[in-house]
Amino acid sequence: SYGINVGVFYAISTLLNPVVLNYYPGHEVDAGRIGLIIVLTGMLGSVVSGIVLDKTHKFKETTLAVYALSMVGMWIFTFTLDTGHIAVVYLTASLLGFFMTGYLPVGFEFGAELTFPEPEGTSSGLLNASAQTFGICFTLFYSELFTTFGDIAANITMAVMLIVGTIITAITQSDLRRQNAQVPAASGAGNP
Repeated sequence: SYGINVGVFYAISTLLNPVVLNYYPGHEVDAGRIGLIIVLTGMLGSVVSGIVLDKTHKFKETTLAVYALSMVGMWIFTFTLDTGHIAVVYLTASLLGFFMTGYLPVGFEFGAELTFPEPEGTSSGLLNASAQTFGICFTLFYSELFTTFGDIAANITMAVMLIVGTIITAITQSDLRRQNAQVPAASGAGNP
C-alpha cells in the first residue's frame, strides 16, 4: 500500500502543471507555486505525522488515518479544480500534500514494525523500490488517462487506487514486532 500512495503522489506531482493549466490557462506561475505548496505542506505533514506517531505509538491507526485522509484529499482535489478560483486549488493541493507526504514517515515506521528483526534499511529499501515502481507505472498511466479522457478520469482513477491502498492498510495485521521486542527488554533492564 505504501507504493500505491507514493506512486499516486509522484504521478500527481509530475503532471500537476498540465492539470492546473487545463482549468487556469496562463497560470504557469501558479502551477509552480501549487507544486511548492504541496512540498511545503508535505514537510509539515511529515513532522506532524511523526510527532503523532511518537506520542501515541499507534502505528496501524496512524498509518490508516493518514492514508484515508490522503484518499479524501485526492477526491477533494479532483472535484475542486474547476471552481474557477485558483485559491481553492492552492488550498486543496495543500491538503493533498500535507497527508500524502505526511504518510511517508508513518509508512516507513509501520513497515519497520512489521518486518522487525529485519534491518530497517532493508524494509525502507523495499518500500522505496515499491514507491519508484508504482510511481513510474502510475505516472505513465495517469498521463495516458489525462491525454485520452481528461483530468477527472485520471484523478478518479488515482483516487480509486488510494481506496485500494486504504483497504490494504486496513486489512494489514498490526504485528508490532519492534515494539513488542522493546517492551520485555525495557522491563528486564534493571534485573541482574
